[in-house]
Amino acid sequence: MTTRPLSEPLPYHRLSRLATPHRWWHSPVGTLFVAVVYMTATGLLYTALDAWGTRRGHPVSADGWVEFGPLPDTAVELLLLALATPVVLLAVRWIGRRPAGTVSSVTGRLRWRLLFLCLLTALPVLAVVMGAMALLPADGGVGFRWAGWTAFGPALALLVVLVPLQAAAEEYVFRGWLTQAVGAFTRSPWPALLPQALLFAAAHGWGTPWGFADLVVFGVAAGWLTWRTGGLEAAIGLHAANNLLAFGLAAATVDGLRSDETAADSTWPVLALDVVGVALYTTAVLWLVRRRALVRTAAPAPLPPVRPAAFGGPYGPVAGRPATPPRAEGSA
Repeated sequence: MTTRPLSEPLPYHRLSRLATPHRWWHSPVGTLFVAVVYMTATGLLYTALDAWGTRRGHPVSADGWVEFGPLPDTAVELLLLALATPVVLLAVRWIGRRPAGTVSSVTGRLRWRLLFLCLLTALPVLAVVMGAMALLPADGGVGFRWAGWTAFGPALALLVVLVPLQAAAEEYVFRGWLTQAVGAFTRSPWPALLPQALLFAAAHGWGTPWGFADLVVFGVAAGWLTWRTGGLEAAIGLHAANNLLAFGLAAATVDGLRSDETAADSTWPVLALDVVGVALYTTAVLWLVRRRALVRTAAPAPLPPVRPAAFGGPYGPVAGRPATPPRAEGSA
């Protein structure tokens, strides 16, 4: 089944219809491809690392996997998550039959200047929010304990490199591929934005109802900004800044990187502060967008060429003959 080519400009969530031709099975088959290839690749790599660590004599955790240490384990986790980006780009190009860059933005590429501006906007906003979170009473009465520069310095350098890759990969999967996969079948953005937010929250595991709601709010806001700006830059900036600050705070705390707590374990005060931070960031990005002539739609797939008629209209030439100009009235 081949759908009829479109003639109107396409917003971000509809960019999967740039395929020529677009077929209904591109989205479900591509989603299955992303899931299977990613799980297979990460499973093989993790098994290889586990075997290597066992031979090297590293200790084994309670769940049966080798432990390399807090910082190396964090690096492995971030790198494995970052593998999702090339898998998504391959699915867009190979299964989706369209340029891989169309999952980045309506311009067919990642707009680096906009991404940098969004990151600079998110960092101070979220730093204030996380500073307020640090003032909340700690569970068990254990407060912040400085890890020291010897531990924090190398950890920060590693996180600055790897966290943006991990954050971008999650955006390419949820706000990118999944949003466009559903958007192929709906003109309104909301049926495409809500499922990805729920799946994003579920992918982080079930902790508390407040944590799940926190992740859903984050996913909806990031999805709406993606649609509103025509690309993933605002969502990546928000996600990267959030994770950099969260991982950085953990690295600055004694045994902070050993903690198994995630955003899914949030309490209601954390949810309230997160909502405020996301709202402030969204408002700031909208202000930036209004000040810039930002492209929000893409040109549609070209319509098929029109076959010329065998004969012209009342004043048109016969096909294959040169046109003869009409005589003026009164001429001989």
